[in-house]
Amino acid sequence: MKQATSESVVIARHINAFLNEYVPSQKSRSSHTLTSYQYALALYISFLETEKGISAERLCGGCFSRIIIEEWLQWLMEFRDNSPETCNNRLASLRTFLKYLGTRDILKLYLSDDATWIQRKKEVRKKVKGLSKKAVQALLSVPDLSLKSGRRDLALMIIIYSTAARIDEILSLRLEQLHLNAEKPNVTIIGKGTKIRTLYLLPKAVSHLKKYLKEFHGETPNPKAYVFYSRNTGLHGKMSQAAVNKQLKKHARAAYKLCDEVPLDLHAHQLRHAKASHWLEDGMNIVQISFLLGHEQLQTTMVYMDITLEQELKALATLEDENDKKVSKKWKNVRGGLAAFCGVKPVSYTHLRAHET
Repeated sequence: MKQATSESVVIARHINAFLNEYVPSQKSRSSHTLTSYQYALALYISFLETEKGISAERLCGGCFSRIIIEEWLQWLMEFRDNSPETCNNRLASLRTFLKYLGTRDILKLYLSDDATWIQRKKEVRKKVKGLSKKAVQALLSVPDLSLKSGRRDLALMIIIYSTAARIDEILSLRLEQLHLNAEKPNVTIIGKGTKIRTLYLLPKAVSHLKKYLKEFHGETPNPKAYVFYSRNTGLHGKMSQAAVNKQLKKHARAAYKLCDEVPLDLHAHQLRHAKASHWLEDGMNIVQISFLLGHEQLQTTMVYMDITLEQELKALATLEDENDKKVSKKWKNVRGGLAAFCGVKPVSYTHLRAHET
């Protein structure tokens, strides 16, 4: 049996360190993200072995070339029936690893640079199925409040809908992030890239959360405990997205009998999308909605909500107004001449002439 080369050993060690040390150490990474990285790399290694005939002793930097990665993406689509969106996610995971590899081995830095030139697959954007206000009301009316799980589910659905936060943001909430007794009750959300935003809560949401906390966390709650925790792992293990969506589908079946506008395949993201749509219906500006959703770019919100051309023009006009308000008064005041307008100290004509001579 041939022995692995020093290069193959180093790359294997970096893969192991990336998955077992680096990714888990990044607080902004969810367990779902770690699983995605693990699966993407497993698929890539499998492709190298089965399709390219790469054995352990032949593993090298060249195995991560742009050409081979592009072949892998094609293989994912043709032989594993992966959608363009899934292929793009797999590519993003591999790029993250290559970027990490480049920071650990400068001779491999070119691999990350080459990978950035790989074209993403064109995605056919799926519209999120809408959820009317009537459907939301029906959904919130069905949890059995005589059951502990029913009371938990109601509190969970209310906070997802009222904040329009991402499901992982909600499930990652710890008690110390809730400020229910503040003058303006709010929750601190840690979003993508550890970006923090404050979302204010209406009295109904506050009331339900307080009841939930008293029952599920007792009189002396642990600030570090997850708000919505797993029954299997306890206070320091958060509830899984799969468990949440399973409960949502159960409640959707019951709510459908009251309102046929409730989608039977309901998932948590639809509650977020529904709240954003309802904010828009109620006249909230798209710029404000974009901030509440935690989007970095206004365009993301427009695509996300399938904004009409008329709504887009109105939003952009408002954005221009907001930016104009931020301009310092001194830039808007043209009195005092060009020097004052530009913020420089004016020089007298006589001083200027003396300096020139």
